[in-house]
Amino acid sequence: MLKFSKSDEVTTGTVCDLQCCMQAVIFIGIQGSGKTTFFKDEFFRTHLRISLDLFRTRYREEKFLQTCFDTSMRFVIDNTNPTVPDRARYIRLAKDGHFKVIGYFFDSPLEDALNRNAIRSEKEIIPEKGIRATHNKLQEPTLEEGFDELYRVTINQQGLFVVESINK
Repeated sequence: MLKFSKSDEVTTGTVCDLQCCMQAVIFIGIQGSGKTTFFKDEFFRTHLRISLDLFRTRYREEKFLQTCFDTSMRFVIDNTNPTVPDRARYIRLAKDGHFKVIGYFFDSPLEDALNRNAIRSEKEIIPEKGIRATHNKLQEPTLEEGFDELYRVTINQQGLFVVESINK
């Protein structure tokens, strides 16, 4: 199998060599917790954004995911992914493709997310009922799910993202 080394020359290499380049980033968090804003701030220039909000169907999502696997393209799954089974699908696919799997858990109080949702443009507002339903089923992710790295993202009083490793 052809793989990219650190020098970007096409060579055969190990999965560990490749994983510095091949990343599957999975966001976990309720609507309004800052996931898409964080993507724009941290990953826009380096990773493809895969989002059901954007693609609208699982079929389209799967096609773009397959393209990422086929081309060793870094990507971010920008969905709520509230439960272990929701995340397991992406983790399994990424591991099968020899991608490094990195999780970001957006740990936002429900009221804060509802307040951020309320100031979105009219087209982007999510019904409160939907946010509450996602919050009720949200399961905090763990390394045991298969993540290679896991981070907690919060928003401080100044409105800045705070990222802490939870690689325990």
